[in-house]
Amino acid sequence: MAAHPTYCELFCRPDDQAMCCLMEDAKGTVLFPFILRPLAGEPWASEYADTHDIITPYGYGGPFAWGDPDWRLFWQEFNEWARSSNIASLFARLSLFEDQLIPFDGCVETKAPNIVRTLSMPADELWMDYEHKVRKNVKKARRSGLVVGVDYEGARLDDFLDIYTQTMQRRDAAEFYYFDREFFETLIKDLFGSFAFFHALQNQQVVSTELVLLSANHMYSFLGGTRVDAFDLRANDLLKHSIVRWGIENGKKAYVLGGGYEYGDGIFRYKMSFAPNGQVPFRVGCSVYDPDLYTSLIRSREQWESEQGIGWRPSLGFFPEYRG
Repeated sequence: MAAHPTYCELFCRPDDQAMCCLMEDAKGTVLFPFILRPLAGEPWASEYADTHDIITPYGYGGPFAWGDPDWRLFWQEFNEWARSSNIASLFARLSLFEDQLIPFDGCVETKAPNIVRTLSMPADELWMDYEHKVRKNVKKARRSGLVVGVDYEGARLDDFLDIYTQTMQRRDAAEFYYFDREFFETLIKDLFGSFAFFHALQNQQVVSTELVLLSANHMYSFLGGTRVDAFDLRANDLLKHSIVRWGIENGKKAYVLGGGYEYGDGIFRYKMSFAPNGQVPFRVGCSVYDPDLYTSLIRSREQWESEQGIGWRPSLGFFPEYRG
């Protein structure tokens, strides 16, 4: 899913370019999808007309591999291209499943863990692997008459968007997370078969909803939300349990619930209640191809911000620093 061209394009700004690097040898294949971002579009970097940096799309990505390709040769060729193309840096959000990737050539940092619900156990054992409160909440939702429907075509997109937008507003989410209708319509049109909407329904009305991305073996909780007046019905507990059951029935190996805004916050603990032993390290990879250029970009940002009367410094832990 993360390697699909349309998925990559969904996260491109107007001047960005979705690209990939492909290498095939006798033993396997490497496919690395990414977004090439021009620096000249930034108000503080207008003089860097031919300079770019690279980021992977939102979610879990990296240089995917099949078989046993020569990954050292891949990085040798990729890094040579990056330096000759005036690429300042690379930031990659890496897959949670390390067997999907070649080793990353650069600095790898482990961030807060994500929650992965393994599905490779009998349904009754999985049910008992939830925290007690989840089982209690699922039963309550069922007693309240809630049912869950699966929507493979986005037929109830309006309901999804209404609940999702309300949820983002309630959480005071960053502007990035306010995806417009065209974003979802493109996903529905071009990625058919790689997603499913799950809706918790009360009297045929959607009260909790989740868009799940699908790969051959895994499911990824992508976007969703719940109506405030459905909190007491425990609609989202039933929704997530139904997604788990659907995954088992359709041969998926794991359901990635993600993390929280911060490690150990309420969202993180809620997700972990579905997989108490499901913490998996989330890693990012960082590379700087031209240290002098990288430093120059930081200084250009500092100077421009100073001219605007702002005492800017790079955000702690943000990469690349000049965009922090």
